[in-house]
Amino acid sequence: MGVFPPKSWDNDPMAEALTPSLFEDKSAKPLAERMRPMRLDDVAGQDHLLGPDGRLNRMLDAADGSGSLPSLILWGPPGTGKTTIARLLAARVGLAFEPVSAVFDGVAELRRVFTRADERRRMGERTLLFVDEVHRFNKAQQDGLLPHVEDGRVTLVGATTENPSFALNGALLSRCQVLVLNRLDEAALEKLIRRAEAVIGMTMSMTDEARAALKAMADGDGRYLLNMVETVLSQQKDDGDSLTPEALSKVLSMRAAAFDRAGEQHYNLMSALHKSLRSSDADAALYWLARMLQGGEDPRYILRRLARFASEDIGLAEPDALTRSIAAWHSYERLGTPEGELAIAALVLYLATAPKSNAVYTAFKAAMAEARDSGSLMPPKHILNAPTGLMKDLGYGDGYVYDHDAEDGFSGQNCFPDDLPRRSFYQPVERGFEREIIKRLEWWQKRRDAAGRSKA
Repeated sequence: MGVFPPKSWDNDPMAEALTPSLFEDKSAKPLAERMRPMRLDDVAGQDHLLGPDGRLNRMLDAADGSGSLPSLILWGPPGTGKTTIARLLAARVGLAFEPVSAVFDGVAELRRVFTRADERRRMGERTLLFVDEVHRFNKAQQDGLLPHVEDGRVTLVGATTENPSFALNGALLSRCQVLVLNRLDEAALEKLIRRAEAVIGMTMSMTDEARAALKAMADGDGRYLLNMVETVLSQQKDDGDSLTPEALSKVLSMRAAAFDRAGEQHYNLMSALHKSLRSSDADAALYWLARMLQGGEDPRYILRRLARFASEDIGLAEPDALTRSIAAWHSYERLGTPEGELAIAALVLYLATAPKSNAVYTAFKAAMAEARDSGSLMPPKHILNAPTGLMKDLGYGDGYVYDHDAEDGFSGQNCFPDDLPRRSFYQPVERGFEREIIKRLEWWQKRRDAAGRSKA
């Protein structure tokens, strides 16, 4: 077992402040806890914040000597270093570190923290309040933080895995700077593995393919990676055999892909599926569908969005798209999971490879805008029925031409209000079935022009 902290930190006062007692049983702690970085420079995978030109590094340079640090929201996936960064920020700037959890702690604990912060402030000391999972606080609890942040009683650092734009009150968000932490890439994960091997004093005996599979299983989560490394090393035998990916999967359980049916992942993956369909990228669309289904998304939600896509992004370029969407929906309702999921996959491939047009969507929006702006204009009287004598005397139905009696079944009569110039909302594209629709519209327009009925 390696020494913690490493010898290079022996004379560092910050390390001394964060080093556990000599009498503490360090071996009882998980590897991930024992390997928490002692310097911000040692946090892996967040160079955009902590590198020489990183945003957080610039804040710290400005804070050196003043002890002043703005309130922050650290937003990122699990296992990317949010808690560690908050703890090291407090040590770097010289603030007392007060951690609370929005899951387990409530108003009573916050009051105790604020009382201690008041006592420190009277002695010229400042406090950093770290709120883990800050998005779990309700609106009233978030609002309760505001006066203490505003009067400088505490510097707030909140950690969240949810999009702050949706998860936090606007008032609280306006008083904090949001820093985005990235999921750890392959290089950062490899760096953590090498550190773990050095701390434990053992090297994992596995093939390059198995090592790559281990990093893929971590899914960008450093804590989860270190837990897996600890498991592998604790079960490693001295028989000289290297673990293969197949053998590794027997040692470790597969981690479910990150997904939250009520959170940002829910919308992000649906957006990815929608954009892949629009780009006619069938393989990518099938991948995002698989991600959503494996994450536990409700297939009915997916089917509802696919039906919307058929109307919005395909429209009349492939008139059968909506019909097929409803048919796939019915198939799933009858078959359920997993058999019905094949119908969804077939629909995704059909929609991805269908010709695309948003002409119906655009035309409908334009018509809605015109209806809103033009007010309650009366329909032209010649296309109104006249069921009473009074209505007939007023000109209802006067001059109406029954299109089936007209040449080629087309009268060309104007159906817009008399006080509204003709509008051309629908502009079909030269793709799919809309090519044929263009020919029809052009023919009808020529007939109107010839009859002098194209109202400008």
